[in-house]
Amino acid sequence: EESPDSAYHSHGSSLEEEAAERMEDEEQERLLSYWQSVGRGHQVDVPRDMAEPIQQLTRNNNPQERQTIPFTLIQRKEKLGDLLYEKRQYGKAKWACIKMKEKQYEQSICLGFMKLMRYICEQNSSGLYLGITIPIVTIVHTNESQSAMTPAVTVAYYLPEVLQDEPPHPFDSDIIIEEWPSTIVYSRSFQGITNEDSIMREINLLAAILESPELCLQDTFIIAGYTNPAAANRHNEIWFLQRP
Repeated sequence: EESPDSAYHSHGSSLEEEAAERMEDEEQERLLSYWQSVGRGHQVDVPRDMAEPIQQLTRNNNPQERQTIPFTLIQRKEKLGDLLYEKRQYGKAKWACIKMKEKQYEQSICLGFMKLMRYICEQNSSGLYLGITIPIVTIVHTNESQSAMTPAVTVAYYLPEVLQDEPPHPFDSDIIIEEWPSTIVYSRSFQGITNEDSIMREINLLAAILESPELCLQDTFIIAGYTNPAAANRHNEIWFLQRP
């Protein structure tokens, strides 16, 4: 027979669970509305079904949980104590990629990042949270004269080491798993927003600093983002890719 005491306990725990669920729902709402307001700034609509992935990502987003994409440092070029650029080698690896072609670069990266977030947050054949790797990269293209960007970009997520051999399949058919060859990049960091103007400025800046920019691809560049697109003060890098 159930004692009044145990009945109270079982009831108490369900109240606690309800309160915990309510707090969870409130946190989800708060995060979703924050992302929605940021999205509006980029003319992007953040749908309700992003609430759970956003919450998962936020919870798992402590810096020590993030895996940095491994590379070998070949050279650091400095001038008067300032780092001008780094020459790095990235090994052959698998990436989850999505091609986007919105009117504005900011819209493409926000929408592309949201699709990748869903894949990272359990919408994949393993049903597991895959973990964040940084940077998230965007491949951009310019016209031949390097005076303007073309609208088509590819947003890409480096699969964590443990998943490199057998990447989980995305449920979203727009996301493609690609294997990228080993590549040498020239990388320079910059802060702040990334849009057509700031990216073209950074491309021109790095081209002027490099001794022989002609060794690199002339129409394909990478923007590496170390902070999520909703962050106000973003840490980014521009990468030039050495010709194979």
